[in-house]
Amino acid sequence: MGRKNAFYAQSGGVSAVINASACGVIQTAREHGDIIDKILAGRNGIIGALTEDLIDTARESDAAIAALRHTPAGAFGSCRYKLESPEQDRREYERLIEVFKAHDIGYFFYNGGGDSADTCLKVSQLSERIGFPIQAIHVPKTVDNDLPITDNCPGFGSVAKYIAVSTREAGFDVRSMAKTSTKVFVLEVMGRHAGWIAAAGGLASDAQTDIPIVILFPEIPFDRERFLAKVDSFVKRSGYCAVVVSEGIRDPDGRFLADQGLKDAFGHAQLGGVAPVVAGIVRDGLGLKYHWATADYLQRAARHIASKTDVEQAYAMGKAAVELALAGENSVMPTVVRVSSQPYVWEVGATPLSQVANVEKMLPKEYITDDGFGITEACREYLLPLIQGEDYPPYRDGLPDYVTLRNEGVEKKLPDFEL
Repeated sequence: MGRKNAFYAQSGGVSAVINASACGVIQTAREHGDIIDKILAGRNGIIGALTEDLIDTARESDAAIAALRHTPAGAFGSCRYKLESPEQDRREYERLIEVFKAHDIGYFFYNGGGDSADTCLKVSQLSERIGFPIQAIHVPKTVDNDLPITDNCPGFGSVAKYIAVSTREAGFDVRSMAKTSTKVFVLEVMGRHAGWIAAAGGLASDAQTDIPIVILFPEIPFDRERFLAKVDSFVKRSGYCAVVVSEGIRDPDGRFLADQGLKDAFGHAQLGGVAPVVAGIVRDGLGLKYHWATADYLQRAARHIASKTDVEQAYAMGKAAVELALAGENSVMPTVVRVSSQPYVWEVGATPLSQVANVEKMLPKEYITDDGFGITEACREYLLPLIQGEDYPPYRDGLPDYVTLRNEGVEKKLPDFEL
């Protein structure tokens, strides 16, 4: 179909390595200038496409694009914005196609989680119905690690490493103070429905470094009395205890312990604040001195301690997305395929978006110990390869030297569009 422009956008919560995927997309597309002309990026994700607020990445130097590989967060801006279903309201999807037509875009690379996979699929379906060819490729990203098919999701390995390291370090701290001060430390981590990130806290303890850790998974209904008994047994045995709690834990009736009564753009309950709730339970039930912390944005922004495996896989997914498009593929997502865990070997695969959209991968039951408070050896074998290796960013004056792009826009060609 001749040279066409490409559109790339970042969606949802960002990560320490989503820009590595952007780097993979842009560098690979630049290598194929005979097929892909300009690479345009959406300012603030899909909103940039709807409002025709497009960034010309050609105005960024090769060095700036290369620096994306070691820069956290979303260099072009991301958003939490759910498009209406085309069956209910085709206006937004038709607007996307209008913008793509106006800017001669033939390739759509959408970097995000399950909701963005669904958007990518619907754009592909609509373009086929109206006869305007768009090759829509989803680039996987989610710290929650809950996309199906792919062995793991870029963004997760670095969060897992951060949580495992933080739990170990906090464990050493509490152990030092437990004789006369804090005996229980509670760390809240992300994870609405799936306990992958919470599970990573279990890596902090191993045969060489024994730390008493209680993990509260969203897959396991919270039982106050059993939880208190577990904490009490650890404190009596070791003098202290660390608790890693997923933001999405629920009581036996299915209610979030940390539901704030607010909703996000996707209609999800606004969570956060479960750590003080759990700490209060420890105080009221056992009378122990405690401290609590919420990892929040820190866990997903910590590029300084990113997993090398994660960085390499994030870049590979961006690169593969372009290669799939150039090979004529459409409505697909590149995946990480685990060939072996010991030694760890992985390769790039691909799967249809119809198998990815609106499907959530939970932590398998066999990854959780029988008492519901820890991880099994099978889980450890799965997780450990994903946190391996260091990929430190360059430092300047003692701080990470991250890049800020110029993000210069292109001229608009269409009337304004109201969101």
